[in-house]
Parts: sequence; structure tokens; C-alpha cells
Amino acid sequence: MNDDLKKFGYRLRPRVVEPAKQPGRIAFDDRGNAVYEWNDGRLSEDGEAGERARRKALDHPGLSMVEEEAVGNTPIQNNAKGLRLGYNPYESGLLPRKQTAQKRDLRELSKWIEMKKKVGGNRD
Repeated sequence: MNDDLKKFGYRLRPRVVEPAKQPGRIAFDDRGNAVYEWNDGRLSEDGEAGERARRKALDHPGLSMVEEEAVGNTPIQNNAKGLRLGYNPYESGLLPRKQTAQKRDLRELSKWIEMKKKVGGNRD
């Protein structure tokens, strides 16, 4: 594999990754439910100080905390491209209905055909 990479001008360097200190671990309670056990006692404290400590322990530069949006207040938007591009349940929106042809009165059509037959027969 190194030879193939060298042909293309790439070098393979081993990457050393140090294990990150985890603030806790996943454990199971007596009912078998997964719970998160904090390693430090102050992380399991209740109140604002404990909440601040937990946020700091779980802080990652690539992630951010976002407050949830109110679900009921946002109107449903139309998605005109949804029928052409496919269905995406997360961005689907409201799919427009296809325009249907106007219904025809078949009794009137039948009367018109009978009239055409009678008129066509009188020409001879």
C-alpha cells in the first residue's frame, strides 16, 4: 500500500491519538436502563453549579448548545420540488397536489355522439 501511495505522491504518516479523558461512562441501573455515571462528584451535583460543571466537562469546540424551537408556532412551508426530487421526511414540507383534469359529464357526451350519428346519417 505504501508503494501505491508513493506513486501518487502521498506519504503515509502514522497518527498518534491520545485518549481523551472522559468525564464519565455509560453504566446500567438495576432495571437494565442505560445511565451516565460522572467520574467527578461535583459533576453529579444538582443546581446551577453542577450544570455549569457538566457543560464545561462536555464542551467540544465543534459543538454548541442550541435551544429547541417552538414546534407549534412554525407554519408549514410549501415544497414545490418535493414531487420531482423525491421525498425527504426532514425537509418535506407541504407537497402540492397535482392538478386534475375537469370531470366530463358522460351523459352529455353520449347525447353529443348520438346527435353526430343522426346528423351524419342525414347527409346521404
